[in-house]
Amino acid sequence: MKRSEINAIVREARNCFETHGWSLPPKPRWDVTDFGLDKFSQFGLLLVNLAEEPEYCEKLMYARKNQMTPMHCHRQKKEDIISRNGNLVVEVWKGRPDPEAEKKPIPVRVNGEAVAIENGSQVTLKAGERITLLPGFYHAFYPTTDDCIIGEVSTANDDANDNFFINPEIGRYPEIDEDEAIEVRLLSDS
Repeated sequence: MKRSEINAIVREARNCFETHGWSLPPKPRWDVTDFGLDKFSQFGLLLVNLAEEPEYCEKLMYARKNQMTPMHCHRQKKEDIISRNGNLVVEVWKGRPDPEAEKKPIPVRVNGEAVAIENGSQVTLKAGERITLLPGFYHAFYPTTDDCIIGEVSTANDDANDNFFINPEIGRYPEIDEDEAIEVRLLSDS
């Protein structure tokens, strides 16, 4: 990714957060990723770490319409994915996705209620709604509205060692072409 692209998406996200009444902490910890695919408009996400504690963390994320966070799971992390503004589609698989497998019901919690959904199905979250994902549940998500503010509340976060993507080409942090000055430092900036 070009630094100019990162700077622009940070400005866009800040504007969206401000427009919808989301105040950021005094020293937000920014993260922008294209998942190493160099196709941010298709596969990308902006994240702001709001809380990072040994037991839990909280993030605020921003994505544009149809911008996919690719299929992945966590072995340790349990998380709630929350639509804070806009509509968010979350595809969920218990275990590694297998389109040929029998479509059996799997247990998830949506808005705190236990429900059974078909393995591999999509759950659409409207603003304020959430889905709870257990370790080992593969998931991908994307907004269907022009932009979307996404929340995440989870057990302790370890991005370097607890993200397992289906696509082996995916990397967690982008390579950055420094074509202009840094406006905000990213977690991946040394």
